[in-house]
Amino acid sequence: MEVETHPFEPFLPKGARLLMLGTFPPSEKRWSMKFYYPNYINDMWRIFGIIFFNDKDYFVDSANKTFRLPLLIPFLEAQGVALFDTATRIRRTTGTASDKDLEIVEETDLRQMLRQLPKCQAVVTAGQLATEIASRQFGIPVPKVGDYSTFIFEDRSLRLWRMPSSSRAYPMKPERKAEFYQKIFG
Repeated sequence: MEVETHPFEPFLPKGARLLMLGTFPPSEKRWSMKFYYPNYINDMWRIFGIIFFNDKDYFVDSANKTFRLPLLIPFLEAQGVALFDTATRIRRTTGTASDKDLEIVEETDLRQMLRQLPKCQAVVTAGQLATEIASRQFGIPVPKVGDYSTFIFEDRSLRLWRMPSSSRAYPMKPERKAEFYQKIFG
């Protein structure tokens, strides 16, 4: 099985206060754009549209079956949201992006990433495997969905929030997922 290296650079806007982590992007054939959560049927950008604009389709370009990246990137920068994943290198055991089908070859060094984000106050994981990796690296208990665990990192007190997966494979409507994510942005 081929080892894949993460296709995107970490998105680390200056002054980011929140680091969002998934596990690993889907294969390129599933992308609708070259940015995080690129699968058109993934709910992440719909969740953000619901939370911030009360409009599930705010970041959705339905005509082209993609997302409005020119709106999304400045929005994330203004909100102080950084993005990456908990795995840097993986093998797909069945060709899907499902956590259960990923063999992690190399985890992301999350401590090093936080050093690049001195204003970061919270880490958010989307999904079970991402949460398990982050919890292990920070030496803290795995929080329940919608909850957080507090940890100290180099004299900073941070929260690790566990959110539901934004994948459509996770059986929850985007509006319900947004209720969980809203807690972060309170």
